[in-house]
Formats: sequence, structure tokens, C-alpha cells
Amino acid sequence: MSKQHDSSSPRAIRAALLAVAAAALLAGAPAQAQDKPVNLKMSSWVPAQHPLNPALQAWADDIKKASGGTITAQLFPSEQLGKAFDHYDMARDGIADAAYINPGYQPGRFPIMAGASLPFLFSNGKSGSAAIDAWYRQYAAREMKDVKVCFAFVHDPGTFHARKKIVLPVDINGMKIRPATSTIGQMVTTLGGTNVQASAPAARDALEKGVADAITFPWGSIILFGIDKVVKYHMDAPLYVTPFVWALNLDKYNSMSAAQKKVIDDHCTSEWAEKVAGPWADYEAAGRGKMAAEAGHEVYKLTPEQLDAWRKAVAPVETQWADSVKKAGQDPKAVLDGLKASLVKYKAAL
Repeated sequence: MSKQHDSSSPRAIRAALLAVAAAALLAGAPAQAQDKPVNLKMSSWVPAQHPLNPALQAWADDIKKASGGTITAQLFPSEQLGKAFDHYDMARDGIADAAYINPGYQPGRFPIMAGASLPFLFSNGKSGSAAIDAWYRQYAAREMKDVKVCFAFVHDPGTFHARKKIVLPVDINGMKIRPATSTIGQMVTTLGGTNVQASAPAARDALEKGVADAITFPWGSIILFGIDKVVKYHMDAPLYVTPFVWALNLDKYNSMSAAQKKVIDDHCTSEWAEKVAGPWADYEAAGRGKMAAEAGHEVYKLTPEQLDAWRKAVAPVETQWADSVKKAGQDPKAVLDGLKASLVKYKAAL
């Protein structure tokens, strides 16, 4: 046999090694050079300086890197593409390719997700975001079928911030309150208050004009949105969290190559939910100390007895929520037990 046909010759071995290396490189590339370029219009309704925006940008930057530059994104903050209330429909209709959604802005539309804003469940927003995402994955495709839910997350627990001191549930009677979610809105009406609908960017105006007497909001955002200029009393209790969703337009996602879809899927996980929500959670938690240091503000804790009175007073809200979940064809006990188990698993339960 001639040397040039000998598969054990140095030249043949070198050629075989080069072929294996080339194949390995191709197999390892998450998105190939032949993939069509994709640009995502990402919509966030919070102000440009809000800590969520850099985290969403970091998510997009990592996708660009993992896709070999074939998936790029542009972030539009401050309601540039549409109002906060409209972001689910914006993602559905392709006005945005990725959108930051507050399901609570549309009462009754997403009953399962509304369970996450029941009072006194979450201890923190960081691991709490991984917990809510892991729990909601089994329901997302059915409850939010018009979009691709990438991940769910929460802010750090919020509370009452008001013009007058709120200590006991009876203090809510007769007050006009801007609730963070429909579930908190149910709590307000159950306690004899009136709900004032206003998105976060419009909340200060409602308080300033006397349309609202109080607001439920996380701590750092009170300062960010300038609401600290119009309220002075702050209940220091982890009353609630607001659940959010980062979702993609289905047509945009389906138009991607298999390799590009895998890159997106790898960035739509519970780990990424915590990564994106983490900086915001830290920001909100730090706001409590800043608020306590501001002149003319009173940050006050509740006694165990007062806290117990709140827990008892909000119990009917869970019953109302359970009824809405039954109407949606789900078992409310299984839904809530699943959420509580996830919170325990991720060390985010109260």
C-alpha cells in the first residue's frame, strides 16, 4: 500500500484532526453565521434610570454574545412604545418584540398569576423571583397563551405609603388608595376603601391632586417616582409583591432559527429571572433606609398583634381570589400550595 493512501500517515492524521476540530467548532456554535439577523424591540415602561432597565439590557447583551451577534436588541424605556397598562397586548400584537408586563394592571385577566400578589407571602424579591418563575411555568402557556412568557419575577415587598398613618385594617375605611395589583385592590375594597386606578408613572399626580390618599409601592421606587414628595407615613411590613412577566412576541420568536430559539430559551429560565430582578430587589430594599433618613417622614413597624389583625382582615381576599381561579378551571388550593412550596424551596417565604 502506498504511503499516500495510508490512513496512519502524519498527513492523514493531521487532516482527520482538523476535520474533527472543525466539526466540533460548528457543533458548539449556538447560532450559526448563516442565521438571519434578528433585532428585538424591547419595551419597558419604567423611567430610564430605573434599575430594571440595565438588567434587561444585560440580558439582551448576553443573548447577542451567545447568538454570535445574530440577535440584537434595542431597549425603549419610559413608555416610548406604549402605556404601562398595554404591554401584554403590545407583546401579543408585535408593537414590542419583548415587553415588561404587570398582569395586575388588567384585573381579572390573569387569575392564577394574581395569587402571587396575595398579602404576606414573599420575604424578598431576589430569590422570590426564582420562586415565582419556577411555579408559574406550569400555567404560563395556558394563562398567557398569546405571548411567549420568558420569565416571571417580582419586586422586593412593598407596603402602604400614605398621607395619614395606617396602622390597623380599620384605618383603610373611607380612604382612596392606588393599589399595585387587582388582588391588593380587592383587599382595599374589602376593608372599606376605594380603589384609584393609576399606573406607576401616573401615581404621583394622583396623590398630589388628592385623587388618592395612599399607595401600595415598594420602597426605593417611592423616591424614584417622586412619591416621597406627597406622602409621609410608611408602614414597615412586607405587605405584598407585584408579579411581573418578561414576554416575547410569538411570531418574532417563531421566525428565529432553531439555534436562535435555543439561545432565547437558555435566557428564559428561573436563574435569569433572579439575575434580572436581583439589582432591582437590592435597590428597593435599600430604599427603606433612605426613606427613614428623609426629614419629615415616619417609617413605623407593626406590633405582632397589629400584624395578626392584618392577616385576619385580608383572609377574605384569598377567598375571592380562589373563586376567580375556579372559574378559570384550576384548583386554587393546588395553585397556592404550589406557590408556597416554591417560596420555601427558594428561601423566599415569610
